[in-house]
Amino acid sequence: MENSKIKEKLLSSNKNSRLEKFGKSLTFLCIALIVFVVGAILVFVAQKGLSTFYSDGVNPFRFLFGTNWSPGNLGPDGKPAVGALPMFAGSLIVTVLSALVATPFAIGAGIYMTEISPKYGKKILQPVIELLVGIPSVVYGFIGLTVVVPAIRNVFGGTGLGLLSGVFVLFVMILPTVTSMTVDAMKAVPSYYKEASLGLGATRWQTIWRVLLRAATPGILTAVIFGMARAFGEALAIQMVVGNAVMMPKDLISPASTLTSILTSGIPNATPGIQLNALWSLALLLLIMSLFFNLAMRAIAKKGSLK
Repeated sequence: MENSKIKEKLLSSNKNSRLEKFGKSLTFLCIALIVFVVGAILVFVAQKGLSTFYSDGVNPFRFLFGTNWSPGNLGPDGKPAVGALPMFAGSLIVTVLSALVATPFAIGAGIYMTEISPKYGKKILQPVIELLVGIPSVVYGFIGLTVVVPAIRNVFGGTGLGLLSGVFVLFVMILPTVTSMTVDAMKAVPSYYKEASLGLGATRWQTIWRVLLRAATPGILTAVIFGMARAFGEALAIQMVVGNAVMMPKDLISPASTLTSILTSGIPNATPGIQLNALWSLALLLLIMSLFFNLAMRAIAKKGSLK
């Protein structure tokens, strides 16, 4: 009898109970730890990245729009040559193009898995998508280096290293992520949307095209931006196929570079001073773009949420 009373007291909904206080304290500590870690990362990267501007005297506009990247040398005006525009342009090009290529495939797979053949789609495509998600980045990069790069070299000429190779590699990498989120977005559409459309005499394809896809558009856009965020921050795979040439991209088949490829190749050999500080500035730019993608996802998801 006494044990049952103690158990009842612990499990009661009383706000002053020990169990509830312990649970609140534990969850608060977990949230505080996460906020502290994220805040510490932001402050650390910002402090290191901004030192290029207030310690080394580099003009922020020159950093963002300059095309000459040679932190160890001085430019004609006697200032360090740390123009990040070639890397930023390379990252933006491969990100946008890979998302444009992956989106139609993701939407088609989402329609097939949710509306056309949910049973076989779940049985066949779902394991394939999960397998693609679990493959390490270095494997994608190695496949791109041994398969994609020679194929592009044979078709278009040149070395095969360039943004086009990076687009194909990133397309395969972000496809499962965009597909999974697209499927979730289409499953989240209320069933009465479909029932109402079919009840009014619309065909299945008219229902999919004019009702379901339109209702799932915010979720699909969120999936695309999420895939772009992953593509923008991918480092190892893109480094292996893009060529790592610090120059403004002239075309898709010439060697180029991205923010992540220069970071991963430059940090091990960077010396303390302007060289290391410039790389930290690239990391800060990459972090700002990641935050931009996250804010865009939140804004789209909030605006398009189904009530």
